[in-house]
Amino acid sequence: MGPPGGRGSSTARGSLQHLLLFLLFVGPFNCFASYSRATELFYSLNEGLPAGVLIGSLARDLRLPTAGGQNPVSLQPPLSFTLASHGLGGQYVQLDNRSGELHTSAVEIDREALCVESSGATIFGGSVAVSSSSPSPESCLLLLDVLVLPQEYFRLVKVKIAIRDVNDNAPRFPVPHIHLLVPENAPVNTRLAIEHPALDPDMGTNGVQTYRLRDNYGVFTLDVEENENGERTPYLIVMGALDRETQDEYVTVIVAEDGGTPPLVGSATLTIGISDINDNCPQFNDSQLNVTLYGNSSLGTHVATVHAVDMDLGSNAQITYSYSQKVPQPSRDLFHLNESTGAITLSTKVDGDTPRLHRLIILGNGPGCIPAVITVLVTIIKVMMRPPEVVPRFIANEVEGVVYLKELEPINTPVAFFTIKDPDEKYKVSCYLDGDGPFRLSPYKPYNNEYLLETTKPLDFETQQLYEISVVAWNSEGFHVKKVVKIQILDDNDNSPVFSEQLIELSIEENNVPNAFLTKLHATDADSGERGQVSYFLGPDAPSYFALDKTTGVLTVSTQLDREEKEKYRYTVKAVDSGFPPRESIATVTITVLDKNDNSPRFINKDFSFFVPENFPGFGEIGVISVTDADAGQNGWVALSVLNGSDIFVIDTGKGVLRAKVSLDREQQSSYVLWIEAVDGGDPALSSTAKITILLLDINDNPPLVLFPQSNMSYLLVLPSTLPGSPITEVYAVDKDTGMNAVIAYSIIGRRGPRPESFRIDPKTGNITLEESLMQNDYGLYRLLVKVSDHGYPEPLHSTVMVNLFVNDTVSNESYIESLLRKEPDISVEEKQPQISIEPTHKKMESASCMPTLVALSIISLGSIALVTGMGIYICLRKGKKHHRADENLEVQIPLNGRINLHMLEKKPMEISNI
Repeated sequence: MGPPGGRGSSTARGSLQHLLLFLLFVGPFNCFASYSRATELFYSLNEGLPAGVLIGSLARDLRLPTAGGQNPVSLQPPLSFTLASHGLGGQYVQLDNRSGELHTSAVEIDREALCVESSGATIFGGSVAVSSSSPSPESCLLLLDVLVLPQEYFRLVKVKIAIRDVNDNAPRFPVPHIHLLVPENAPVNTRLAIEHPALDPDMGTNGVQTYRLRDNYGVFTLDVEENENGERTPYLIVMGALDRETQDEYVTVIVAEDGGTPPLVGSATLTIGISDINDNCPQFNDSQLNVTLYGNSSLGTHVATVHAVDMDLGSNAQITYSYSQKVPQPSRDLFHLNESTGAITLSTKVDGDTPRLHRLIILGNGPGCIPAVITVLVTIIKVMMRPPEVVPRFIANEVEGVVYLKELEPINTPVAFFTIKDPDEKYKVSCYLDGDGPFRLSPYKPYNNEYLLETTKPLDFETQQLYEISVVAWNSEGFHVKKVVKIQILDDNDNSPVFSEQLIELSIEENNVPNAFLTKLHATDADSGERGQVSYFLGPDAPSYFALDKTTGVLTVSTQLDREEKEKYRYTVKAVDSGFPPRESIATVTITVLDKNDNSPRFINKDFSFFVPENFPGFGEIGVISVTDADAGQNGWVALSVLNGSDIFVIDTGKGVLRAKVSLDREQQSSYVLWIEAVDGGDPALSSTAKITILLLDINDNPPLVLFPQSNMSYLLVLPSTLPGSPITEVYAVDKDTGMNAVIAYSIIGRRGPRPESFRIDPKTGNITLEESLMQNDYGLYRLLVKVSDHGYPEPLHSTVMVNLFVNDTVSNESYIESLLRKEPDISVEEKQPQISIEPTHKKMESASCMPTLVALSIISLGSIALVTGMGIYICLRKGKKHHRADENLEVQIPLNGRINLHMLEKKPMEISNI
């Protein structure tokens, strides 16, 4: 048995676990309202967002308590957020279990896929249902259940995420071709619904808003009606009179456009057929027909055929023929009229009592029409002998007196045999062929009275389809008999389609809308029936984004064209008939893409840098700014201008040459930063800018400027006790140039004094030091002409300064010294140039060894001995000749080899001041 404390802890822990499980299962039923409660949060976001987009923070929006104002993670125990289920809805979000932040997941949300069943569809966990509590009829909700733990903060959170629609779908017609039939007598403002409206899965204004026709032919327009469900249906409105006999079909493109920004469009081919109505009646070409008939004609002899024409179609164009009531019954009995064909034949024998003249009034009857009237006058010639007989025996296919021949039959194709004979066998009978056509009738030897009808030329259906010829027989008494033969030519597929143009030249502006209409191809085929039906196809060299309607010949381009990518397109199209085998013809389509100002000028570099030597002459060429514009013509013309610094710099617009109006001085300004703008000639114009950096290269145009000493009249008192190697003074100069042009070297080019070589100058630093100990006879004024020179190229520049040193214990008479300084001394100029090593100091250090140390110690020892000796001699001499030597040294005249004008050596004026 364990300790009491341990048992109690275990019991409490077990009770807590049971309570937590109990709350998880019973909490949703509100049995423990004091410990848990359900909360509802509502969020909204656009569809199609990438992963990681913050939807909301549950901890913040639920206003959960935090420890000391910190995040919920810092609570003890920390808050925990968990999705109650991981169904279909859970795959679109990511929930941070510690912070409660809800983000989009890698699975993209597609509103149209989620809410496909209805506009108010809701995803709950993993199922699709219609939400009854949606904020709006168009809401698409994603429902999540989130559990918040631990127990003291436990609650079930209902999270509703409304998916907002974006315009990511273009309108689309359910069928690519829409056919609509309009009666030709449809009055103006007739409205006909287009049964296949465009569909757009997007909602609201992102759905289909408007419709339009590419070509309305001046007689059609579109209107849109919206029902209570928000569905928009396009209606075709007739705006003008229609006539099927003038034009029986209109082919155009219907375009649907949504209300998104930018709007998206879809299109389909709309074929408007004009249906026929009975608005035309039969008509005869002639009002009267005169016919002669011999009295001895046999039964069934063809007398005449009447033919009327009705411009309507189908049943509206059916014509029947009948006798007028004015035709007497004997004439009706004598002559038979075929109601369908209008053929008149002899139906009874002609005898002596038959009237010689018959007036046959024939009516051409059409449905709902007043009959057309034609009069056939038949004159019967009575004969006493029997006429010759013409007996045909057809070789070619013959049906009801009509012979059918194919147009591709060869020359000399036999058509029929004709036997000519005299029934009385008393008269000689001859015959000939009457009528036009490629036929001949010749005796067929060795038989008598036998004749062969055959072709003499190739037959062409497209030239003439029907021939009507007569075989005429006559006897020696002059009696004639005529046998009419009708020959119908049958069509073969012997003609290829013919394009109206072999080279079809088109143009279209770039950046066109998708599925833009280019043209409608037209080819004709002289063959009849299916053999003359033409279909259109793109050639193999046509790019895939061009489309050609097989039936209508409408040529479109499915994508936007870019002139800068390709300006000319050239490919072939084919027109193929439906014959067997099919025949085809080819035409060439050339498309020129017209330019639009859609490209800004483009600099070759965004940053240009030019290095220019200073003092560059004004209006000299600094550099060339290269800029291009991919557009053509005026749109590709580019003008350059300087946005800043235009008072100093100018640019040649044509050549892009950058120039400075004035000479540039590096010492005044070492660099310039310009912004160049390029503007094209389009309307509206497009522009771009580039940064230009001009760096001035230094040239040696400035001599060194001596800053110290400031005057040639200044002087410095040097005590005779000064030790050798001690610094006396310095010459300090600066040079406004840079680089080697600013490296300064110091040298003494002229000396005057009792022992002028006692002083030396450091060529690098300009420090003047005492070289040797000063003796009593070294007292006096020393004048050192110092040359300060740079290392410029190609010609170094220099300045000079006079350094005056007065060696004495004191200055007792300043005015006398100043009078000496005002005299121009004659100083010989030394031609030796200072040698300055530019090498770094560390290289000298690397070559050092122990030897310099020993040398230095030796010099110090010798120097000490010399110093003591020199001081003794100096004291002795000073006592006896002090005043005399001082005056003599001040007035000593040192002969010089040459004279130099100190004022000429000074490059710039300096202020006079004493040191």
